[in-house]
Amino acid sequence: MTTDDSITIRTATDEDWDAVALLDAHAFGEHQNSEDLAETQILTSSRHVVMAWDGSTPVGVAMHFPMSVTVPGGAQVEASGVSWVSVAPTHRRRGILRRMFTAQHRELQAAGAPLSLLTASEATIYGRFGYGPATEEHRVVLDRRFAQFHKGVPPVTGVRLVESAEASTLLPEIYRRWQRATAGAQPKPPIRWERFFADRENRRRGLTELFFIAHADGYVAYRRSPTESKIVVEEFIAVTDEAYAELWQVLAGVDLVDTIEVSQAPDEALPFLLTNNRLPEVTAHHDALWCRIMDVKAALEARTYAVDAQFVLEVEDPFLDAGGTFDVTISGGRATCTAADAPADVSLKIDVLSALYFGTHRATRFAAADRLWSRDANALHTVDIAFSTDRASVMGWGF
Repeated sequence: MTTDDSITIRTATDEDWDAVALLDAHAFGEHQNSEDLAETQILTSSRHVVMAWDGSTPVGVAMHFPMSVTVPGGAQVEASGVSWVSVAPTHRRRGILRRMFTAQHRELQAAGAPLSLLTASEATIYGRFGYGPATEEHRVVLDRRFAQFHKGVPPVTGVRLVESAEASTLLPEIYRRWQRATAGAQPKPPIRWERFFADRENRRRGLTELFFIAHADGYVAYRRSPTESKIVVEEFIAVTDEAYAELWQVLAGVDLVDTIEVSQAPDEALPFLLTNNRLPEVTAHHDALWCRIMDVKAALEARTYAVDAQFVLEVEDPFLDAGGTFDVTISGGRATCTAADAPADVSLKIDVLSALYFGTHRATRFAAADRLWSRDANALHTVDIAFSTDRASVMGWGF
């Protein structure tokens, strides 16, 4: 890769949105219609868009949205949601992405949010900028014709079918309660709820309009295929285990359907609600939310931990200057993080610390992959257990 000094990096203006949309269309294979583009302009502003130009030709874009996210323990932490990142195929391998990201992330550092978040179209791009995969999803297919629930599963008493108009009044509050209790989930902005319930045809991927089933503590929004005997779940939100079990029983009872497709966290209870735990078939798995810690002290002090402990972390940040050596002392599940000059118990790069942060991944896995180094087995065990969580983290909405 070479650095092309003829490329200009600057903040976008309100006149640049057509150029932003053109780059996005070529990068992701989807033309933004006027409604989609207008919604994006509500989520962010041109001053949060970095662009690359070759003379008068737009050749790169990266933007961010202000947002927050639930971290382990339930705290709501300010974050930046990085999105719409692309470089024109005419200008590959010229260092454009790095220059845009450098400008963007210096701005994010100055703004002071402890975390930066994104969703990655490719898994090989963002590690060098300090991002690590923070949540994972399984794509699961259930043949509902053979789904039998254990006798001990609570009967359905609180689920009903609702139309879109009623769903629009019920679902946002249920989601809000779920989001605040679920690590990795972000509040969904009002404009995204408007998009969801507008249910425009360009968002349906050849499937039907949305159907809704609702419980006081959960909901499912799904589509049916007009050509195949299947349901495709768009959102499955359950605040309680009872709501989860009831919603699955109703979903599995929909007539004239053979299979149900859903994306869910790796530790969902569905297999063990059924008499045949092999019936839900995992057809794919992928990362969802990616995280980059912008401020190690603020981020580590925001979440809770599984055990009280004390250890020294040496964090390397090859992209920015957020690294250093930190004494982490955990008492009552809360951490105090201070600069240290003591020998490190564990050394790692900031992308690995970011991947550990939400508890989905374990320190022992990164150690086995030679991406985390510990003073001894006891130090590794302590860090591994401290960062662990009871449940896998879950991304709230894709951006």
